[in-house]
Amino acid sequence: MKPPPPQPFEGTDWAALIRAHGPLVWRTAYRLLTNEADAADCFQRTFLCAVELAKAAPVRHWPAVLVRLTTARALEALRSRHRDRGRTAPLAEDPPGAAADPLETAAAGELADGLRAALATIDPRQAEVFCLVCLEGLTNDQAATQLGVTTNHAGVLLHRARVALRERLQRFAPNREFQA
Repeated sequence: MKPPPPQPFEGTDWAALIRAHGPLVWRTAYRLLTNEADAADCFQRTFLCAVELAKAAPVRHWPAVLVRLTTARALEALRSRHRDRGRTAPLAEDPPGAAADPLETAAAGELADGLRAALATIDPRQAEVFCLVCLEGLTNDQAATQLGVTTNHAGVLLHRARVALRERLQRFAPNREFQA
């Protein structure tokens, strides 16, 4: 199937674009940030970046562009959150539901927070490839296309991200090797 022709900026129906792809952008932002306010900010910044991008060149595949922009904006927010971590304290959350084991829930939450913090500290390109492949479910080929690199380079970036994350997340499973 042939991709649709690129749309010039003037002909872009932004309301329809947001209706069609807004849920994808929201899921991507919220999956990485797990905070509604941060995800909403990321959502807005993603579409502002999309406007700027569309002014510069026609866009062939909006979903891919929006996922990449969202991932980059969310990683920026994670890095900012990581830098500000010492200056702010998180609010206490409501207790987890009775259906889940509290120890498992706490361990999973701690691991997820550790992953977010670790993503904020590794090379941005490595973090982006990791998010696209491991969190968004893209193939190495698809991630390479979105990043404008070869498939081999995307694979190398993914491998380096996994090694860096494995080292940073080892404290969550000190008696076994962590699989990233």
